[in-house]
Amino acid sequence: MAPMTRHRAAGGIPTHENAAYYARRAKADVGLILSEGTWIPHASAGNHMSVPRFYGADALAGWKVVLDAVHDAGGRMMPQLWHAGMVRNPQDMAVLNPGVPSIGPSGLGFEKLGDAAPAKLSRPMSLADVDGVIEAYGIAARSAEQLGFDGIEIHGGHGYLIDQFFWNVTNKRSDRFGGKIRNRSQFAAEIVRECRRTTRSDFPISFRFSQWKVANYGAILVHNPGELEQFLDPLLMAGVDILHCSTRRYWDPAFDRSPLSLAGWTRRISGKPTVIVGSIGLDRIYESRHFEPANYVANSAPLDRLLSMYANDEFDLVAVGRALLVDPNWATKVRAGRGREISPFTPKARDIYY
Repeated sequence: MAPMTRHRAAGGIPTHENAAYYARRAKADVGLILSEGTWIPHASAGNHMSVPRFYGADALAGWKVVLDAVHDAGGRMMPQLWHAGMVRNPQDMAVLNPGVPSIGPSGLGFEKLGDAAPAKLSRPMSLADVDGVIEAYGIAARSAEQLGFDGIEIHGGHGYLIDQFFWNVTNKRSDRFGGKIRNRSQFAAEIVRECRRTTRSDFPISFRFSQWKVANYGAILVHNPGELEQFLDPLLMAGVDILHCSTRRYWDPAFDRSPLSLAGWTRRISGKPTVIVGSIGLDRIYESRHFEPANYVANSAPLDRLLSMYANDEFDLVAVGRALLVDPNWATKVRAGRGREISPFTPKARDIYY
């Protein structure tokens, strides 16, 4: 199950309702649950009061209830650890941590979706800020292991803090965390290294990255296999185990003159297990950030295409998102050849929580 923010954790504390939601998917043949993004213990990490946090005795106790429910249902679970960086809601900032500014590598962010270029919204992160975030990820990773989770996923995509270091549009630093793509990967590599240091050596660490950003669907992080290799190398050296390659459409080739997906190229370069994701199981896909029915078009990529890519060794795991929101039994129905019984995803399904 792919991570999907649901805004159902009042005060940042997971509840029995959250536990039932995840366990229902685990009971229906979803082998690994990747939780919705959850805030690391850093003052500026969060951007919404109803998104769960991964610190504090109350929230961690709530996560233990969720985890036990998933394990009892026969599933495995990893929390996705998240820092929003410059992508924060001003109204919620005033409630979450009054007076705490947003942080980013260069203080650049988008005032609203669709802006052509970022604006100066805050000061650049100091090295002390960098060290504080790295430490917070390590603390969260240790908490996950102590609670009994089956690994962690670090959210390094979609334009949030780690991705703001990756992207040359939002990273204008001149120190060791800026410049060439390999340098811009160093912040993430140090986070992975700290999470590895604070957990046992065989505790799985998944890392999610993307080309696209919340503020820019057409963004390009790496333009060719050589850049992808330079980007991945620091993460591999730091000890990442799984690479979760987030795309809006799983079937799109990553680069010109090759049919390989982003997951396929990542697997070929890294030799690590990869996760493929992006509109899997949807009969219609949306064409813009607005989720009205008029913006949905037919999906021309049936599951047979996914299976042929698997046979071509492009990925090891499949992450299913929105299809599992509307139909918790999606995996069971697919495995049993009961595709006609699957409930189709619609824009209204984004508000369903059961």
